[in-house]
Amino acid sequence: MSDTVTSPSTPLKPAELAPYIQHTKIELGTTRDEMIAHARETVEYGFNAAMVPASWVPVVAAELAGTGIGIASALDFPTVGVMTSAGKAAEAAEIARLGATQLDIGVQIGWLKSGMYDAFREDIAGVVRAAGIPVKVMLELPLLTDAEKEAAVELAQEAGVAFLKNASSGAIETANAASVRYLVERARDGVQVKASGSIKSYPQALSLLDAGAVLMGTSAGIQIVTDTGDDSTVSY
Repeated sequence: MSDTVTSPSTPLKPAELAPYIQHTKIELGTTRDEMIAHARETVEYGFNAAMVPASWVPVVAAELAGTGIGIASALDFPTVGVMTSAGKAAEAAEIARLGATQLDIGVQIGWLKSGMYDAFREDIAGVVRAAGIPVKVMLELPLLTDAEKEAAVELAQEAGVAFLKNASSGAIETANAASVRYLVERARDGVQVKASGSIKSYPQALSLLDAGAVLMGTSAGIQIVTDTGDDSTVSY
């Protein structure tokens, strides 16, 4: 599949949002049968990728072989910024070897706040080099000051990421148009934006695409594309 996703030029119907959604299943205790069912849902609804824990990548990759659908996984998550840089790079290479085609990573927020900009950049760059697949960086924007946000965006792009993300999950931020626009306005040529965090409904998802996101990570993808989700969290 292509590393680049094209933004829609016209408003989309619910089912037409599927190619922009990364169908996510990261709950603790998920079984093999549940992961296979998740992969099959990804194919059935035409989602962009199945987002799964690294330990399940081989099972999902085997299920999705030949479909053209991506296999995404996350690194240094859900507890963000706790891995060593060397360990992070090694795990990135292993996840790619197992069959992942995309990788979302946590960043060292504490290093950023400590002014350790070179270390922050190199931590990301090491993953980019080792993985050899598109890397999306989870910036946790609500945890940063305005100056830290600007630095994080620039350093991540200097490190070679393919995508900027507003946050790792809804525990940090409900994905919203303002955060997406912030990243879109600062993205360099070739760098795109993925939205993440409590994306639950068709109207909310549409607002994120309208703001410039080209991918959305959510476990509510089926509810979104069937327009049966909860729209109480919409933020335009």
